[in-house]
Amino acid sequence: MKKLYIRLLVTMTVSAALCCGCRRPFPTETRPAKLIYPPARKDSTADIYHGVKVPDPYRWLEDADASETQAWVAQQNKLTSDFLTSVTAGEKIKARLTHLLNYPRYSAPYKEGDRYFFWKNEGLQNQSVLYTQKTLEDKLRVVINPNLLSADGTVAVTTTAVSKDGTLLAYALSRSGSDRRDVKIRTIDSSRDYDETLKWCKFTSIAWKHNNEGFFYNRFPDPNTVPPEDQANYNRVYWHKLGTAQSQDRLIYERPDNKELTFDPLITEDGKFLILNVYHGTDPKNRVYYRPVESTAPFIRLLDEADARYDFIGNTDSVFYFNTDLDAPRGRIIAIDTNNPARENWREILPQTDDVIDYVGLINNHFVVAYMHDVHHQLKIYNLDGTFVREITLPTLGTVGGLSGKQDDTEMFFSFTSFLFPTTSYRYDFLTQQLATVHKPKIDFDPSHYETKQVFYHSRDGTRVPMFITHKKGLKLDAGNPTLLYGYGGYNISRKPYFSVYVLTWLELGGVYAVANLRGGGEYGEEWHQAGMLDKKQNVFDDFIAAAEWLIENKYTSPNKLAIRGGSNGGLLVAACMLQRPRLFGAVVCQVPVTDMLRYHKFTVGRYWIPEYGSAEATPQEFKVLYAYSPLHNVKAGVEYPPILVTSADTDDRVVPAHAKKFVAALQAKAAGKNPILLRVETKAGHGRGKPISKVIDEQADIYAFLLKTLDLQNNNVK
Repeated sequence: MKKLYIRLLVTMTVSAALCCGCRRPFPTETRPAKLIYPPARKDSTADIYHGVKVPDPYRWLEDADASETQAWVAQQNKLTSDFLTSVTAGEKIKARLTHLLNYPRYSAPYKEGDRYFFWKNEGLQNQSVLYTQKTLEDKLRVVINPNLLSADGTVAVTTTAVSKDGTLLAYALSRSGSDRRDVKIRTIDSSRDYDETLKWCKFTSIAWKHNNEGFFYNRFPDPNTVPPEDQANYNRVYWHKLGTAQSQDRLIYERPDNKELTFDPLITEDGKFLILNVYHGTDPKNRVYYRPVESTAPFIRLLDEADARYDFIGNTDSVFYFNTDLDAPRGRIIAIDTNNPARENWREILPQTDDVIDYVGLINNHFVVAYMHDVHHQLKIYNLDGTFVREITLPTLGTVGGLSGKQDDTEMFFSFTSFLFPTTSYRYDFLTQQLATVHKPKIDFDPSHYETKQVFYHSRDGTRVPMFITHKKGLKLDAGNPTLLYGYGGYNISRKPYFSVYVLTWLELGGVYAVANLRGGGEYGEEWHQAGMLDKKQNVFDDFIAAAEWLIENKYTSPNKLAIRGGSNGGLLVAACMLQRPRLFGAVVCQVPVTDMLRYHKFTVGRYWIPEYGSAEATPQEFKVLYAYSPLHNVKAGVEYPPILVTSADTDDRVVPAHAKKFVAALQAKAAGKNPILLRVETKAGHGRGKPISKVIDEQADIYAFLLKTLDLQNNNVK
């Protein structure tokens, strides 16, 4: 669950265009006079933090339902739309994006019972479809098609759990991108749903009991039973018996003494134990409780100090295996015998190495370990005693995902992707040691003309930071290349190589695409994460600024051709860097950003992020740190900031759109010069997960149009 609610949509692109099918440039786009922005009322609202008065004149924009707010947003959207539709290449950009995206895409298969399951999108379907088959050669059978659930594709299936025997499916529905979901249950053979609907689910995990009687799941209280500020508190674990109303669900576990804890239930593969992973916000340090599945006794608090991350891998009888960063910031595998759980009895199976253990599977009675070596994966197999067996050779520098397989299986599946390698799924046979392709996509793009390299640069304090750079082969380093620099830097999330058709369009234009692996992420383990959180957050901004300076110094680009992009925590990143170094960038795309660092914890699930950022209300020191970089509070009057497009969504209940609205209002009121400051608020969309393809294409096309106009890319080519 922790990983689900901190993940976000990562679609990074920029574009410019030539007439489709020829090499004639579109007419030169001329930058207009300074835009006339919709006025935003300022009032005298202010807060006192540790004796410091902090004005908040746009507090009224936090009320999304107020007519004044809605009218202002409508005017902002019209201003943005008028600006973007004036780009003559806009429709051709959209057509090229649509064409590139129109190819079949698959997830890696996984097996439950005697059936394989995987997701497939034919190309332009708003939502991917879940399929099953008895063998990998059988005809596909639809399990659930989310595209039939709404006319506009805004209802998404965001969580699925198939029963142990492969006959039942529990699935969660999200509407308009909301994190709040309803859980339904389907009989796979008949494609019929049970009558019950489970509500008030957010970041929910589902653990089927192996006899199919029902499942354990976690949810929040009925919002009508708690104050608004507690609607994301008091997470509880329930038992749901199949075929009964939610009102009959039995409470399994709660912690009213610590209302901010959340719980992820899972059942061990042997069906013997119910395990609860216990989290406080987005802090990777978790607790682990367990008890026998059939027991009603109190849970045994196996790990209750929240002193490290403990990722449960699997078990052999009473022995539980964990990937942990306890005394090992890059990870190690340990074994705890629950019959003799004292720490002095723990066994180390795999010690820490120079590389990070990203995740581990227990398959074919082996540990399958995905290591990160300088932010790209290596896949290695070990015996249960930790002895090395072999390494699986991967196609290129890239990322392994979707690893699946059971403890007694002789096969496993995974996907592999990289910047120039479309996501491809594989089957590995433990008996023959052979790796075979299961699904390989075909796309109208020739990657042989392009290349990805990894470089290392030094940040302000001398820290060595990696960066991936992808561009056309033979690129001339003359400082004139349009370059898109992406970053995130937070929550222990690693930005590994990935494939995106939106990046391909940028590459076809002769653009350079760069991803900086900033501190705050997990690229080099927990120490790397901690070096970019709380009072060390400025390190993240320094790393990103240094990446931009390296690209300029090495003549990949120049400030007027350098665009930066980030979303959510990455939106905070690009906003802060723009304010700190406004002359370093030619354009900024700031998506679903966190910008009010003094009040972020007051909205929806914002309090989950306190372990990452701190709280302005907690101590004078934490307030000082947050106030120093909070984008909303660091906009300076009279500064000419680069062109910026800020995007949000009206039903984003993770990073509420008030962040984007207040930040844009402050920028428009204070900034000097003619550079456009634009706000785009999507309707019936959330933070990104589950957004229909049609809306994604529209958003990407608008971003391309913005960059085409502001970076003056009219002479670049698009097919």
